[in-house]
Amino acid sequence: MPGLRVMPCLDVRDGRVVKGTRFQELRDVGAVADLAAEYERQGADELVLLDIAATPAGRSHALELVREARRVLSIPLTVGGGVRSLADADALLGAGADKVAVNSAAVARPALLAELAERFGVQCVVLAVDAKRAPGIGHEVVVRSGRDGTGRGVLAWLREAAALGAGEVLLTSWDRDGTGSGYDLELLQAAAARCPLPLIASGGAAGPEDLVAAARAGADGLLAASIFHDGRFTVGDVKAALAAAELEVRS
Repeated sequence: MPGLRVMPCLDVRDGRVVKGTRFQELRDVGAVADLAAEYERQGADELVLLDIAATPAGRSHALELVREARRVLSIPLTVGGGVRSLADADALLGAGADKVAVNSAAVARPALLAELAERFGVQCVVLAVDAKRAPGIGHEVVVRSGRDGTGRGVLAWLREAAALGAGEVLLTSWDRDGTGSGYDLELLQAAAARCPLPLIASGGAAGPEDLVAAARAGADGLLAASIFHDGRFTVGDVKAALAAAELEVRS
């Protein structure tokens, strides 16, 4: 299906949707099922559900939250957090996810991407990358919700992941996350130019104009959280701005 995807994101901790800045100073913003249903009503194309506490805590994703979201959704659902194995991915898909996002575990063992693609198909495999500006590297891959640097350059990692079998990339600017300072357009442009995979922009949106800028930088998926959670804008507002900028959106 052609057109840009507008994708609200639900970051979850302890069973509730939260939002912070650079993955810290988290505040409660609501229940998973309530927000999921509202964003589908507003016209969201896909929803992303990320258990941001799973990997740091060394546990798998809470499957009941996936089931809660699936019960109220008919749109595609990507789920991430704590995915370390084929069994973890299989459990999430069985609970209602359409795609699984893998981050830290893929950095630790890149062959996991190939294994996931072989078992479930590339269309189910989303590589989530948290990128932080770093001297001498440009943008460094960070893991465990931004707690640990890896010394690995983002662009090289994206090319490797594409060759291994990732189906698309969810690229989050750690520096911009929750700041309302706009997406890292330099990062998006570089990634779009060097990586053949569909690219989802994440981190820093303050309003529809930022999603327009991300689309023009090369993203075809536009992820945002705070602007929707705080009620500043709706999915419809964003789609109207994209259409006004003569960018193709999904109906």
